[in-house]
Amino acid sequence: MGHPGRLPLRRQVGPRRDPPISLSSLRRHTLGDVLRRTATRTPAGLAIRCGQIAWSYADFDQLCDVLAVNCAAQGIGPGDRVAILARNSHAFIAMRFALARLGAVLVPINFMLKAAEAAYILNHSEAMALCIDAEFVDLAREVAQRSPSLQRLIWLPSEGPTEPPAGMLTFEELLTTPQRGLQLPDTVDHESLAQISYTSGTESLPKGAMLTHGAVLCEFVSSMLAGEMTAQDRMLHALPLFHCAQLDAFMGPCLYAGATNVITSRPTPENLLGLIEQHQITSLFLPPTVWITLLRSRAFDSRALRTLKKGYFGASIMPLEVLRELQARLPGLRLWNLYGQTEITGVATALQPEDQLRKPGSCGRAVLNVETRVVDESGRSVAPGEVGEVVHRSPQLMRGYFRDEERTRSAFSNGWFHSGDLATIDEEGYITIVDRKKDMIKSGGENVASREVEDAIYRLEQVSEVAVIGVPHPLWIEAITAVITVKPGTRLSEQAVIGHCKQHLADFKAPKSVIFVDALPKSASGKLLKRVLREQFVDTNPREGGA
Repeated sequence: MGHPGRLPLRRQVGPRRDPPISLSSLRRHTLGDVLRRTATRTPAGLAIRCGQIAWSYADFDQLCDVLAVNCAAQGIGPGDRVAILARNSHAFIAMRFALARLGAVLVPINFMLKAAEAAYILNHSEAMALCIDAEFVDLAREVAQRSPSLQRLIWLPSEGPTEPPAGMLTFEELLTTPQRGLQLPDTVDHESLAQISYTSGTESLPKGAMLTHGAVLCEFVSSMLAGEMTAQDRMLHALPLFHCAQLDAFMGPCLYAGATNVITSRPTPENLLGLIEQHQITSLFLPPTVWITLLRSRAFDSRALRTLKKGYFGASIMPLEVLRELQARLPGLRLWNLYGQTEITGVATALQPEDQLRKPGSCGRAVLNVETRVVDESGRSVAPGEVGEVVHRSPQLMRGYFRDEERTRSAFSNGWFHSGDLATIDEEGYITIVDRKKDMIKSGGENVASREVEDAIYRLEQVSEVAVIGVPHPLWIEAITAVITVKPGTRLSEQAVIGHCKQHLADFKAPKSVIFVDALPKSASGKLLKRVLREQFVDTNPREGGA
């Protein structure tokens, strides 16, 4: 099968001078170009493995060409928005690169959203097609009724065997031999829009961060260098691909490098441990909450993880005690902390393995293509140890929020992108995130960083996970409240937690109350959902005088 996306260079013959050449086509650097170049370097290398599917880089490259041309035959063109509402699969990542080659814009959707929330994203982005897998057929049909711009539903296969619903265009149909004469557009370049990634919308309606091919590729390079990603890696991708962390900080860079990529939709300890052993996985990204779950699993066996050499975490800081436990139980594992946000395509800073214990709790320093500062409200750099807001300059940054000029202007001020994260910076330039602005607790006239209280509570050996929030209180305005899950077979009292905190923190930082729960709410990417806890315990009324 040929490569319809590879257009011949056109020359016009002239009598006395060389024919003109399109330098833009020679210099083009897009997501589709990156995949083709990797396939040229390592055609026989294993690119994708998911369930029973295994694609070499040559297969994957050719398949994405066919997908792109057949999507064009279905009326999907440059600039059209195409959403994906599905769990991780080979088909998900194939559609991602096929759409990029076509010049269409990927809109990944969090599969944990309700119909109204998903419909908002589809309507706001004016997506003309929605790709779904078997698990979300009913949700997609409900959403389609609320989305007038939606013209087509496309069924994607899953990690395991599934059957497509009747009457829906399928992924397999899009892999048939393309019609003759159809070609991909040659107008896609690094400034073309590659994806619109919607933020979680914890404070208001979700915002669509517009990310260009150039921004995404700059982030790929930053992640590859910071995380030492190479063609020899065998990476397990278990966190949702709808999130920029797994999609852009790991999957994209690994494909760029020519690594082997194993995809799963089930980040359970038993599944992860089995796949690591079966495929001799060397690299794994998990948020701290999932690393903790892995350590606590009865199936945990350090012998089965002997091939695991590179571990990455993000979304929140790894508690120091958990970090020490990981290093003790997996001494051959090197760990990286990667920090960023959707608007900067996933990664802005990195803490290297050699700094994990030297700079505990830090998210490191800016990666290759990012310039980062910590500033006060006037935009001046704070002194070492002072709290300020993290701001960035980078070619990785979004173009802006889709159809939201007001919030774009608010995010970009004084020549910097304002992250909304509060942090300190030390004399060596290492940044430590203190809190999100919205998570800073204002208790009794004092600002208290929930992260600091959580770190203190994690020193208690009985604690499995903790989230510290502020709940409304008539005296304190916000009462510091610790929500805790304990390790199986252990006991812990409210008095013990509060007393422990007062030993290690100023009294005003100690929790006014402690709530014990079986599990903490998390997003699909493993991030603690403090807003859910605040809603759940809004009526909690600690003693007016405190503990």
